[in-house]
Amino acid sequence: MASFLLALSIFALFTISLTTQSFGIRVPSDHLSVLSTLPSDSPLKTAVFALGSFWRSEAVFGCLNGVVRTTAGYAGGSKSNPEYRSLGNHAESVQVEYDPRLVSFRHLLEVFWSSHDSRQIFGQGPDVGDQYRSIIFVNGTEESRLAAVSKEKEQLRSRSSVVTTQIQELGSFYPAEAEHQKFELKRKPFLLLLMGNLAEEELERSSLAAKLNGYAAELCPQKIQNQIEAKINDIVRKGWPVLKYV
Repeated sequence: MASFLLALSIFALFTISLTTQSFGIRVPSDHLSVLSTLPSDSPLKTAVFALGSFWRSEAVFGCLNGVVRTTAGYAGGSKSNPEYRSLGNHAESVQVEYDPRLVSFRHLLEVFWSSHDSRQIFGQGPDVGDQYRSIIFVNGTEESRLAAVSKEKEQLRSRSSVVTTQIQELGSFYPAEAEHQKFELKRKPFLLLLMGNLAEEELERSSLAAKLNGYAAELCPQKIQNQIEAKINDIVRKGWPVLKYV
């Protein structure tokens, strides 16, 4: 993996050096992902979860087939227009827009439980604070039922400790500041270059960016991780520095 990243970085720098000015290759938005070609009347749904740092949370869900886009943000509190340095009583959260024909809310719940420690109190991993608490946000009776059933199932896995996850009706979801969106992807400049150096607003809504964000964090299921890596390797071999889809 390390040698691959080094080779790809060198390739990116070489591409830039061929021009007298540094510029990005732009790709029309309708080529960004296979999922972006879904018809406008596609019955997309939205789910919101809090499971620790939203940088990692956004990456966890981005790789799933059927997820169209992800957004890091704030939810669960009463403060209007929260900001990263002034959250009030909100939790760092991720909003997941998905196609229910391809992925179910039940499967999203399975990913939620498997991606964090729901028994940890006042934080998640090394991140300490109430803003990292575990929450399933629900819209309606059916989501509430599925969330409750999944929580009971999770609790049965171990009776020696208590699942601290809250199930809460979703009020307002506030998207986080631009610098927090697709955070893991932005740490890999060569991937941004392969995508065509999209403008910030395009990057935030791109299905491809959501998936590559998970890949960059190495949080995709191994099969998907391998597929993306093979696609990138193929582009490097061909010498064409634009990644249209994975």
